[in-house]
Amino acid sequence: MERLTAFIRGSTRSLDFAVYDMRLSDPLKARLTAALRERAAAGVKIRFCYDGDKPLQPNVAAGQDPAPAGTGAFVQSLGYPWRRIGGMKLMHSKFIVRDGQSIWTGSTNLTDDAFTLMENNVVEIDSVPLAGYYAQDFEQIWQKENFENTGEIETVPVPLAFSSQPAEARVMFSPGCGLAIDSEIASRVRAAKRRVRVCSLLINSGTLISELGNLLRASRAKVDGIYDRTQMEDVYKQWQEVPSNRWKVPALREIVQRANLVGKNSTPYTPTSVHDFMHNKVLVIDDTVITGSYNFSRSAQFNAENILFIDSGSLAETYSTYIDHLIQKYKQ
Repeated sequence: MERLTAFIRGSTRSLDFAVYDMRLSDPLKARLTAALRERAAAGVKIRFCYDGDKPLQPNVAAGQDPAPAGTGAFVQSLGYPWRRIGGMKLMHSKFIVRDGQSIWTGSTNLTDDAFTLMENNVVEIDSVPLAGYYAQDFEQIWQKENFENTGEIETVPVPLAFSSQPAEARVMFSPGCGLAIDSEIASRVRAAKRRVRVCSLLINSGTLISELGNLLRASRAKVDGIYDRTQMEDVYKQWQEVPSNRWKVPALREIVQRANLVGKNSTPYTPTSVHDFMHNKVLVIDDTVITGSYNFSRSAQFNAENILFIDSGSLAETYSTYIDHLIQKYKQ
């Protein structure tokens, strides 16, 4: 919260929030509210888009995903312009655009559990061109009040710096570029020369599973990392119920065994349970970091998501050190 409020207090003109899950306890809410009020009093325009709270019994058969209730009430209680974003799937992005110049993004929802119980990552980037892409995605969602048929935004890599070294980043958005994102991730895994490090809640994209399997069988690059074992067990059960997905079960189990992926045992998901997942969505491929709100899944292609491809040897080493830390923490 200290880092978030510092980011907010750096604004001079505008703050646009795209949030999936936002429910904070009173102490954290008080700190957030104080920062927002300070900026609003200084003339900063503040807007919130949030995922339309789904029914308690979503139409899963029709493809509707569940979402935690309460975000709408929380956002509306803050008192700033808001729009409820509809859609069959999820408005799953978690980003803030500040002054059209800076971005706050990553895997972290704005909840107590996300701040204190889950493994997450946050990326802050100062870049007018990159912020412009995020602003364009936000405006599409804001104007439509529905994320379907949004995110088809042509983007190119933009220059950055990290640790005083040159870097480059490209952002892509789904659902508009969902298939292209899946293909881009696969092509980068296929081209890996040294390493593919996984740090992800889920690994359920068929394309990614195939490419990781090919890479391991060819022994062209080392594959290792961490995932959420408990949440993947639920995915295995879902795959078994769909004949076309059953092949993924032995394929991913083979990857887990061959790569010796470490699994965190979290609390099984229910809307009201403690949410203590290994919630990152990260791949480190050679000197590239891939991260954002985008789970490596087919559903993510149809959600509203953002994903960054950041080419930076220094940043890749920073994430790699973090992955080592998590592996040691949960290694059995």
